[in-house]
Amino acid sequence: MAPNVLRNIPSVNELLESPPLRGLVERVNRNVVVSGVRSFLDNLRGDLQSVTDFRVPTPTELAETIASWILAGEEPPLRPVINATGVLLHTGLGRAPLAEEAVAAMVEVSRGYASVELDLKSGERSQRIVAVEKLLCQVTGAEAAVVVNNNAGATLLALTALGLGREIIVSRGQLIEIGGSYRLPDIMTASGARLREVGTTNKTRIADFANAIGEQTAAMMRVHTSNYVVCGFTEQPTLEELVVLGRDKNLPVIDDIGSGALIDFAEFGLKGEPIASQSVATGADLVLFSGDKLLGGPQCGVVVGKRRWVDRLSKHPLTRALRVDKVTLAGLAATLRLYQDPAKAREAVPLLALLGTSMENLHLRAERIAQKLAVVPGVRSAAVQEGTTFLGGGSIPTQQIGTWCVAIEPQSASVDLFANSLRAGMPAVVGRIQQGKLLLDLRSVLPRQDIELSDAVETVTRNL
Repeated sequence: MAPNVLRNIPSVNELLESPPLRGLVERVNRNVVVSGVRSFLDNLRGDLQSVTDFRVPTPTELAETIASWILAGEEPPLRPVINATGVLLHTGLGRAPLAEEAVAAMVEVSRGYASVELDLKSGERSQRIVAVEKLLCQVTGAEAAVVVNNNAGATLLALTALGLGREIIVSRGQLIEIGGSYRLPDIMTASGARLREVGTTNKTRIADFANAIGEQTAAMMRVHTSNYVVCGFTEQPTLEELVVLGRDKNLPVIDDIGSGALIDFAEFGLKGEPIASQSVATGADLVLFSGDKLLGGPQCGVVVGKRRWVDRLSKHPLTRALRVDKVTLAGLAATLRLYQDPAKAREAVPLLALLGTSMENLHLRAERIAQKLAVVPGVRSAAVQEGTTFLGGGSIPTQQIGTWCVAIEPQSASVDLFANSLRAGMPAVVGRIQQGKLLLDLRSVLPRQDIELSDAVETVTRNL
């Protein structure tokens, strides 16, 4: 590196006086811009240590580069996305979108104070579960309920409150692992309970549970294997059998149903998802499930069941560590109110509405979008294409859902560059690449987003 190169780099003050950064100060914040300029120059000086031939940009050129770098760094990583992947419960995209009623309720309690732990009639202190417990009991038939941060938290709480220092019996074929390296045996260890595996991977009988019961047994647990299926020569005890055995031995039965269906998803062609109300009616003492998957509410973990056992959980110190805030409670309550009228829920809860959209409807929407995009400069072809997708979120992994897509082939840019540009756009659009084309799957696109989706593609293709 020439010795005078570093001396030729403009100073921070000189750069701040240049038009690009002076304008950025007005748009962003002086402290942010000053810090960004200093960081950029530090990095530049470090890079120049290994360079032998370098032309120092003019102050204006350098200021423009720094301004772009600062703006890119200021772009929030969490922002809205049009989900055109077709996967309805896409974990990377926040799983289920919320109903408008839920959004409105969350906004209302966020703007000011709310009666989270205050009984407005008596003026006495209350419990935050009051906001949703009655609704949860109405839609599931349970005696009591508690809500925590997610279903993993609900599992940890149940195992800790009931099984600390004792054994929980679980079928070996139900020792699940889900996304994020969540493993049931690890949660069991973290809870302080001891895992008692019974049966084999493919076959467990009720006799295996009965033979494992001893003085150290605290509970029996059934876990829904949401994200995999064991087929062929298989057997698992039914919930009815576990409940009968539990009553005979005076042991609680925990039923972790996972995704949290409140209605039968067989009406959408998806079979095998347990329903919370059926588990309660069968006699499970505690039923655990997610609030942000099949239920279609905000992220949380729900526990419903017999008051005797729910109270054990509610009074445990861990409940406070895992509790949810007023915003989550408001969104959950609004979503549950929709389920009081199942027909209304099917229309208002986005997940149910998307699943209930007919293939004919999707086809018509895909045709309209394809016709509009086919004449856009930069688009080689845009055509409707029938396909299949999955529910996602670890639910029903082997059952496909019919769909219609718009298959787009860019004129000159690669399909990877096209997909990357859409993801980085405003709004961000995420599709899926298949056979050299980008598929925009309308199964997961809300109808109100169709125009926005078309405009986003048009903007990106014109700039490629």
